[in-house]
Amino acid sequence: MISTSIEMDKAAVLLKLLGDKTRLTMMKILDNHDCCVCEFVEIFQVSQPSISQHLRKLRDIDLVKEERRGQWIFYSINKTHEFYPFIEQILSQLPSQDDKLNKLEEQGSRITCC
Repeated sequence: MISTSIEMDKAAVLLKLLGDKTRLTMMKILDNHDCCVCEFVEIFQVSQPSISQHLRKLRDIDLVKEERRGQWIFYSINKTHEFYPFIEQILSQLPSQDDKLNKLEEQGSRITCC
């Protein structure tokens, strides 16, 4: 485990972002899987603008990166972020969210935008 000292102000910003259950769940999913907005819309049953707003907040501080694949954008955690070790410790304490993606696959909804 990497021991990284993090300033209190930066820790507060990170924890505030992760204090939202939707964003925290997104981060847990993205820790192991790339996802597009449409998948999160299905998982959380909320509007695309709502999901995009959550992702924008994570992207604005570079916690999440995006990659264009054709006309679609896929999101993943930026594991090179200087505070990823801090975030990784938090995420490691949370239950797996793979069941949410498995359910999408069973429904044939995984990566429906592609």
